[in-house]
Amino acid sequence: MIIDLPSTTTSQLNKKLVEIRERGGAVALGRVLTLVIAAEDDDQLEDAIDAANEASREHPSRVIVVAKGARTAAPRIDGQIRVGGDAGASDVIVLRLYGALANQGRSAVVPLLLPDTPTVTWWPGKGPKAPSKDQLGQLAQRRITDSAAETNPIRALTARSKSYVDGDTDLAWTRLTNWRAQLVSALDLPPFEPITGASVTGEADSPSTELLAGWLAEYLNVPVKRIKTTEAQGIVAVRLDRPSGPIELHRPDGKTGTLTQPGQPTRRVSLHRRDNKDCLIEELRRLDPDEVYEAALRGLTKFSAARKPARSSTAAKTSTGASGSRTGTTRTTRKNTGATARGSRKTAAKAAPATSTSTDAEAEA
Repeated sequence: MIIDLPSTTTSQLNKKLVEIRERGGAVALGRVLTLVIAAEDDDQLEDAIDAANEASREHPSRVIVVAKGARTAAPRIDGQIRVGGDAGASDVIVLRLYGALANQGRSAVVPLLLPDTPTVTWWPGKGPKAPSKDQLGQLAQRRITDSAAETNPIRALTARSKSYVDGDTDLAWTRLTNWRAQLVSALDLPPFEPITGASVTGEADSPSTELLAGWLAEYLNVPVKRIKTTEAQGIVAVRLDRPSGPIELHRPDGKTGTLTQPGQPTRRVSLHRRDNKDCLIEELRRLDPDEVYEAALRGLTKFSAARKPARSSTAAKTSTGASGSRTGTTRTTRKNTGATARGSRKTAAKAAPATSTSTDAEAEA
């Protein structure tokens, strides 16, 4: 059931929620947290609500969605309440703030928070550089961003690594859970040898690849190379070097990976890309600080970056042709310059008086 409340107030929204609960028997006492979603546009808003509804089946919650309307409009709040089949195991409140209220999300959200329950803030799209200093982030014990949804994912991840405080996390990190589990399980098999080096290959703008390289650099304390490629999306491969041979986990299609290591049969493992629903469910399972994510952020400065050479044959031919043309022009110029110089010296020799042999010798030189 969806109920629209245009030009409303937070007090009227609360009264309507109580009315719905008394009339329909909707239970609010079983909610374990309040999830605040800061949405940028309508498409993003609906996708985020779908993910929150799916997560609410494991984590019953009140979902408050904050969306910004036109800043030039008159100040008002358009509210919407979703319960029942349109809200999963939660009640969803959508707030669209217009005019001067567009920047007052905190004031609109506070009256709607569930008492005595933790609050989680999630930015499914573009998020703040310092989530803990954002007005909605200050309400939360847990702050979830998604660097992969940013215009410049690596720059956003770097900025958040500098402003990290306990409670911050990123869905780019949550998408690594299966990769980390497979690598750790591979190290539990013989031969039990130390890792001497590692490399992580992935897209140039993949924050998950950056975090995986940082995690390995921080915990293995060995040289780690981050290789940028355009062969596939996201993470493509991980290699851990050992004296007896490397451990290699390769995922070229974004779905299935191949794990190879000395003394063990080649195995195919599921490494499909996780969607926001799965990642959000995992993040809501814990509200304490994620020390491993913090360590991965520290490791972002400890690996070296490299790029696979990608030079087309056409560019090479063009470069060679241009080089040859420049070489021929240079030789012609040198030849003409030399002829001009010799002619000038001969003219000068004829015009000068023959006073001594040394003078003539210098002119010919």
